[in-house]
Parts: sequence; C-alpha cells; structure tokens
Amino acid sequence: MLFSSVTFLYCFLPVVLTVYFLTPMPEGSAKFRNITLLLFSVVFYAFGEPVYVFLMLLQSLAACLFGALIEKYRGGPASSAALAASVIAGIGGLAIFKYSDFFINNINALFHTSATPLGLSLPIGISFYTFQILSYTIDLYRGKIGVQRNPLTFSVYVALFPQLIAGPIVRYADVSDALERREHSLARFAAGARRFVIGLAKKVLIANTLGELAVICASGDERSALFAWMYAVAYTLHIYFDFSGYSDMAIGLGHVFGFNFPENFNYPYISRSVTEFWRRWHMSLSAWFRDYVYIPLGGNRVPAGRHILNILFVWLLTGFWHGAGWNFILWGLYFGLLLLFEKYALSGFLKRMPAFAAHVWLLLCVIVGWVLFDAPDAASAAHMLSAMFGGGASGLAGSDALYYLRGYALPLFIAAVGASPLPARSVRRLSLSATGARFLLILEPLFILLLMALITAFLVDGSYNPFIYFRF
Repeated sequence: MLFSSVTFLYCFLPVVLTVYFLTPMPEGSAKFRNITLLLFSVVFYAFGEPVYVFLMLLQSLAACLFGALIEKYRGGPASSAALAASVIAGIGGLAIFKYSDFFINNINALFHTSATPLGLSLPIGISFYTFQILSYTIDLYRGKIGVQRNPLTFSVYVALFPQLIAGPIVRYADVSDALERREHSLARFAAGARRFVIGLAKKVLIANTLGELAVICASGDERSALFAWMYAVAYTLHIYFDFSGYSDMAIGLGHVFGFNFPENFNYPYISRSVTEFWRRWHMSLSAWFRDYVYIPLGGNRVPAGRHILNILFVWLLTGFWHGAGWNFILWGLYFGLLLLFEKYALSGFLKRMPAFAAHVWLLLCVIVGWVLFDAPDAASAAHMLSAMFGGGASGLAGSDALYYLRGYALPLFIAAVGASPLPARSVRRLSLSATGARFLLILEPLFILLLMALITAFLVDGSYNPFIYFRF
C-alpha cells in the first residue's frame, strides 16, 4: 500500500487515526496505543506482503532476543556471539531474498553452470528494517542505548508503518523514549499533517509528472542530445521529489503519532561538491554506513592506501544495498571514485572554484550518476551517456525533443525551483512580519486544502504512480 494511493488516504489512514486517538493513553503511557499501531502496521504491510509480514515479525522477535542476550552477558563472549548472530541473521536475510539470484546468475555465467535461481520476490522494505534492527543490536552492544525487553514494543519500532517500507532509517535511540511515553497536541498534529501533504504533493504532482517524462524520453526512438538530457534532468528531479516526498510523508505521520523521525534530505542539489551532496542526500543511510561500516574500518584515520580501500568498499556496499545489479555496483563505485578524486586531487581547487562552477560540477556528476542508477544494464547507460554528449544518431535536437520540451517546460521549472531552498525561505521571510504572519495563517489552510484537491484529482485520473524505493 502506497501513501500516494486513494486506498491509503481515504480508507486506511482515517481508520487508523480514529482508532489510535480513541485508544486510551493513561498518564502518557504509550502501551495501548503501541498495540494499536502494531496491529495497523501489520495490516499495512500485509496488504502488499501477506506472507513476508511473518518474516518481518520473526526478525523483530529474534532481534529482541539477541538484544536481551547482549545485555545479559555484557562484556563476555556470549554477548559478542549474540551480536554476531544478530548481524548474520540480518545480513543473511538480505542475502537470501535480495542477492541470491544475482550471485547464482553470475556464477552460472562465469562458470557455465546451470544452477536454478531461487526466484524469491523481494520483501518490501527489508533493506530498511534490516538496517534498523542492526543499528539497535550494534548500539546496544556498544553501550549507547538501553535494552528493550518487551517484544511488542520492539516490534512497533521495526514495523511502524509511516517509515517501514522506505525509511528514513530510524535508529532505536531516535524513538526509544516515544515508544514508552509520548505526547500529542493539536499543534503537533497540524504540523505533521502539513508536512505529510507537502510530501504527498511533491510525490504526486511533481515526481509522477517528471517520471512520465523520463519514461517517454528513455523509451523514445529519438536519440538526440536534447532528448537524452531531458531524460537525465527529468529523472534527476523525479527521484529527488519521489524519495524526499516519501520521507516528508513519513516524518509528517511520525509527528502525528508522536514520534520524531530524522530528516533525510537537505536540498542536496544546491551542493557544491560530491562530498557535500552525500551529506544532504538520504542522510539516514549515509550516516548508517558512516557509523557502522566506515568508522569501524578506520575511517580516514588510516594511511592513504587503506583510506582509499575503505571508501571504495563502503561505496561498493552502498551501491549493492540499492539493488542486486551491476548498474548499482557501478553507480556506487562511481561515487566512491568521485569522492576520492575530490579529496586527493580537487580538494584545494574546489575551494578556489567560483560557487557557480562548483555547483555545475556537482550537478554534472550527479546527473551522470542517476543515468547509471536508472539504466537496466551498463550498455544502456553507455548509449544514453553517449547521446547526452553528442554521440546519438539523432543529432543535437529532434522534433520529439522540442515537442516534449514545450509540453513539460513548466513542470521542469517548478521542480527546479522546488528543489532549492527558495520557496521555504520566502515563506519564512514572509512569516517574520506581522502582516505576513496573519496572511499565512489564512492562506496556509486554504493552500493545503487546494493541494489535497489537486492530489486527489491526479490520483483518481492518473495511472502513473510508482515509487522507486518501494522494494529496496
């Protein structure tokens, strides 16, 4: 079930909210409302994965047990063994469901064998909830958090439907207090609802529109430079509004239910280096790999050769996390090499480079990266990149490219402005004056209602409504 669906918006969510806020919360205790959230989270997940919901619950219970063992035998070999078992169980689940066919097919191709792929469908959200579980057991072993002995409460942490299928990756420390006791208010509910609607608009009104353009350009017969660049730019904006819109919706729903989820995006396309970009894009994932892989490997406090290997290994894993395909591995290594190039060759030059030139450098690197990310294979990526830089058979611009550019110029412009801090800064500046604040007080509810009307019309009328990270 997608947030951007009529079923979720007008059936599931109203029922959840009604039952949740009718559930008693004596003296701020979240016990009964946790039960409500868990039941509806299970229903939400089972709507798309009626079988794999049991896998998710089993992994939650196993992690809760491993956590209890880590705490009970703290400082001893049994504690380390429990942590190792937790890591093996989590990574093992990913290996079986997400990567087994990739390895089998590549082994068959390399050694001319005929092993049969398992053909398992990928459980929704397994990459996200696995990383959440691992962050809990590792942080517990490190002594950074307290143990959670209640399997029901821990299952709420793992299965919480607002962030279950696509993040942000919420660490146990982020929500541990709210799992036990939390407060609700009309102001908090309104702020969460506003954030949710804004995220929904980013997804439905902008991401879906540009996603259609990207599909048209990628599948069209014309291979002009303009058509290829339209595809690349449309996909670059599409994936940002698709994923950041979902993160906004998740964070907004978290506020509604009394949780504070971490921010996941901070206007990444205004960055002036690849390094800065990855501090702003999918921040919860970048922080996860930093804290649980990169720093334990020694980070940058090692000789240069070892540091280079650390970066490449982390980005190999980052690419592979995104999908079981060579294009994802190439994409991860591409960004790893760019980060190394910036650090060891461009560090001083980037600091002296004019801001505009640095920004162009970043956008060029990122756009090329998204072409690799979206390509079904390396050959397709090479053909698209060749067309972008003048190697296509249709020259610089063809009739199809000009036609679709005229038709989608306004959505592209709106998306480019919306990907910058300009709209938020304008609203903030307006709110600083008394007149502007009163104006916003009246305008904002009307604007939200208008957005919901437009969103509903788009959802009822349109059919293109995918979500890129739905099965990561």
